[in-house]
Amino acid sequence: MSYQLVALGNPLLDLQVNVDAEYLKKYDLKSDDAILAEEKHLPIYDELIKKDDLVLVAGGAAQNTARGAQYILPAKSVVYFGSVGNDVYAKKLNEANAKYGLRTEYQIQPDIETGKCAALINGVHRSLVTDLAAANHFKAAHLDKPENWKLVENATHYYIGGFHLTVSPEAIVKLGKHAAENNKVFTLNFSAPFIAQFFKDPLDEALPYVDYVIANESEAAAYAESHDLGVDAKDVVGIAKAVAKLPKVNSKRPRTVVFTQGLDPTVVVKYNAETEDYEVKAYKVRELAAEQVVDTNGAGDAFAAGFVASLVEGKTDAEAVDVGQWAASLSIQQVGPTFPFPKQTYPGTN
Repeated sequence: MSYQLVALGNPLLDLQVNVDAEYLKKYDLKSDDAILAEEKHLPIYDELIKKDDLVLVAGGAAQNTARGAQYILPAKSVVYFGSVGNDVYAKKLNEANAKYGLRTEYQIQPDIETGKCAALINGVHRSLVTDLAAANHFKAAHLDKPENWKLVENATHYYIGGFHLTVSPEAIVKLGKHAAENNKVFTLNFSAPFIAQFFKDPLDEALPYVDYVIANESEAAAYAESHDLGVDAKDVVGIAKAVAKLPKVNSKRPRTVVFTQGLDPTVVVKYNAETEDYEVKAYKVRELAAEQVVDTNGAGDAFAAGFVASLVEGKTDAEAVDVGQWAASLSIQQVGPTFPFPKQTYPGTN
C-alpha cells in the first residue's frame, strides 16, 4: 500500500548559522530551546541573510521527520501536509523533499511568504526562533479535499509535530478521530517546552487520540510543571507513567510514551488500562565519538523519523528505539536535519 504514513506540521526554511553566547544574550534566547518569534526577534532574519556562513536547510520539525521516515522506508511511503507561500522558499523545500522522495501536499498561501526558522548554533547547542508566516495559515479544510482525504484514508499511521498545535488543532483532532475510529496508529511529538506551557488546551484536546507520545526530557519537565502532575520535573519515568495513563479514545491500543534524554538512556513506558500495569524500559543511546558530531540540530526529528518508520514496518518498540537512535546518529554527522547520500540502511540492533 502506498503512502502508509501521513505527517502534518509547519514547513519552514531553516536559516542556520553559527553564533556566540553574546548573540543569544542580545535577543534574550536560551540554548537548546525553541520559540515563536516575537517582534523583538524579527531583525534576526535580516541579519542572518547577510552572514557568510549561512546554510539554508529545508526544515520544520515534522517535515524533517517525514523526510527522514521516507529516507528509511520504501518509495511512496510518506506524504506530508503543511502550508507554504508561493515563493522561492517553498520551491527550495520542494526540491529538498524531492531528493528524499517525500510527497508534499502543501496548502499554498498566495499572499504570505513561506515560514522561516533561525537555527542559531553555538557549539553543540542550538536555539530555534520561528516566524511561522504561511505555516500559520493551514486550515483543516485542506484535508477535506477529496484527493487529500483519500491519502488520509489509505494511510495506516499518522505523525503530528506538536508545533502544529499552535496552528490548526482542528486538523490534528480530525486526523486523531479518524485514526481512533479505524484503529490506526497516531503519534504526537511534544516538540518544544512552550507547547505544554502555553498551548496546554489544544495539547490536552489532542492527547486522548494519541497512541505514541514522543518528547525529550525538557518537554517532559514542562508538561509535568504545566499540568501540576505532582511529579519531580526530573523524574522522566514518573512523568511518562502519568502521560501514559491519561484517558484514551482507542482502547484497543495501549498508550506508549517515549522520552529521549540526549546522551542518557531513552525511556519507554507503556500503560495497560485493563491490568493497570506499566511496562518500563530504558535503552542506552548509540555511542558516537565527539569528533564525529557535526551538528545536533534536528537530532530529535531524526530519532522520531526512525521510530515512526519502524512502527510503519511493524517493528517492536525496542527495535523502533534502536532505529531512531541510529537515524539520529546519522543525522548529527551532517549539517542540518539531513541524512547522507548515497542512502544508508539500518545495520541492525545496536
